Amino acid sequence: MTIASYILGIAAAMLALGVVTEMLRRRRLRERHAIWWIIAGVLALVIGVFPQVLIWTAAAVGVEVPTNLVFFVSLFILFLVCIQQSAELTELEGKTRALAEYSALLANRVTQLETATHRADAGDTP
Repeated sequence: MTIASYILGIAAAMLALGVVTEMLRRRRLRERHAIWWIIAGVLALVIGVFPQVLIWTAAAVGVEVPTNLVFFVSLFILFLVCIQQSAELTELEGKTRALAEYSALLANRVTQLETATHRADAGDTP
């Protein structure tokens, strides 16, 4: 690898970590969502600074081409992010449905009370 590729890898990892940190600081990203991105950024930074770690790790797990290990770990992290997002989406859909049902019940109750009030004002008995 050339020195330019080392610098590019380190800069990209630091940029990713900087973006995640800034999004956390501005409260545009919650901590529980940022954890996987921080892990990925730290791993990328470690591999950028110490590329031999990738070669050693690939050999330790039995992967012939170290780049394949990078793709596998990247896909695994994205898979975990997707599972986390799906679980939260399911929870939010349930809450939205419950709120819609509660809102419909309240609207029905308001309509009933308005009808009863109009009847009482008109002198009718319900």
